[in-house]
Amino acid sequence: MLLELRHLRSLVAIDETGSLARAAERLHLTQSALSHQIKALEHYYETALFLRSTRPLKLTPAGHKLLDLARRVLPGVEQTETELKRVAQGEAGRLHISIECHACFEWLLPVLDRYRESWPEVEVDIRMGVSFDAIPALQNGIVDLVISSDPVSQSDLLFEPLFDYQALLVLARDHPLTGKNYVEATDFTDQTLITYPVERKRLDVFTRLLQPAGIEPAAVRQAELTAIILQLVASRRGVAVLPDWVVREPVQQHRLSVRSLGEKGMFGTLYAAVRSTDRSATYMLSFIELARTATTGPV
Repeated sequence: MLLELRHLRSLVAIDETGSLARAAERLHLTQSALSHQIKALEHYYETALFLRSTRPLKLTPAGHKLLDLARRVLPGVEQTETELKRVAQGEAGRLHISIECHACFEWLLPVLDRYRESWPEVEVDIRMGVSFDAIPALQNGIVDLVISSDPVSQSDLLFEPLFDYQALLVLARDHPLTGKNYVEATDFTDQTLITYPVERKRLDVFTRLLQPAGIEPAAVRQAELTAIILQLVASRRGVAVLPDWVVREPVQQHRLSVRSLGEKGMFGTLYAAVRSTDRSATYMLSFIELARTATTGPV
């Protein structure tokens, strides 16, 4: 016979009530069933656990050892069971996020601050190491949500739309291209294009504008941080293409100018990719709804 949690709970109940009858009542057992359970333990360990001649019942030294074990183990088991129930009900869990776009930090960090206030029992983290293999990491359970602008068709994943955005050319206030209502691919031939350090296939300005037109910028310069890109643009070290939520504040403060890419503009949608099995979790739904309110108003 292996020691089970029910045995530990029985020992605690008998010790606290001092009586088999009262302990059986607390445990919703018959006195006979509880007595049989204790005798089976004593037979297995070949030692008495209670002094039956005393009233109330007293533990033997062997019984105290099992009781000490019960006092250590049961609270942890009960806490874990409670946490698992909350996870099953979608009230607690883990939310490890990977981001496929550098610029997403501009709106994501404030959203996470608000989210943590409402969901303190959810383990929230941003996983940077898998940013460029984020979808496989999501499928393998390494992360739980991916912020992406490139939905893919996978039966085990759902791509929840968060919000639409416009990609804009960002310019210094006195840049010559501010004289145009919008820019075209040919306008980049004499410009230094400042980008994040990612592959060109992940940059819409290349895949949707420059490469289809067979145009190459005069130079390409990379910077890791959005603030550095904006500073380089402001000092006329180059131009950049960024989503509207990044440049809303500097444009409103008249520190930078923006122009549409093409006459009709270049638009996209940001998504939250999640595993299909996790989509209905309450804490997941709450994050998605909160993220949808992250950006408001035109530039």
